Amino acid sequence: MPPVIRDDPYAVYNFQVIVTNVSDDGVAVSGSFNEVSGLELEIAPIEYRTGSEDVTMRKLTGLVKYTNITLKRGITGHVGFWQWIVEALNGRVRRTSGSIVMLDENRQEAMRWNFDRGWPTKYTGPTLSAGKNEVAIETLVLAVERLAIAQ
Repeated sequence: MPPVIRDDPYAVYNFQVIVTNVSDDGVAVSGSFNEVSGLELEIAPIEYRTGSEDVTMRKLTGLVKYTNITLKRGITGHVGFWQWIVEALNGRVRRTSGSIVMLDENRQEAMRWNFDRGWPTKYTGPTLSAGKNEVAIETLVLAVERLAIAQ
C-alpha cells in the first residue's frame, strides 16, 4: 500500500509490528510494542581524488548500512518472540521479514516499512524495582539486511 499523503503529519503512537515466519506454524507474529526505533539506512560516501584532478574530492556511493531495529514492549507473557531468540541461541538463526505499520487515527494503515532477513541480535529484560510504579519493559533488537517503504 503506498503512503497516504495529507497535510497534517501522523501521530507516532499508532503502529503495529508484524514479523513473518517466527511461529512454528508459519503464521505472522504481531506484537503490541510501545516503542520502535532504528528505521534508518545510510549510504556511506567514498571520497576519491586522483592527482590530476582539481582540489575537489569526488564522492562516490559506497556500501549501504541498515541500522538495527529496536522494539520495546511491556511484558505480557507472550513467548513467540522469545522462542525465536532461543533458536538463535541454539545456533539456528531464522532470518525472516516483517513490517512496521504506521496507523492513522482510525487505526487504518497509513505507511509501512518492510524489512528483510531480520533476526534477533539482542534481548534485554526489564529492570525490576520494588520502589517504582512502572510497566516492566523488555527490549528486542533485530539485525536487518534491507529496509524499504512499501509503495
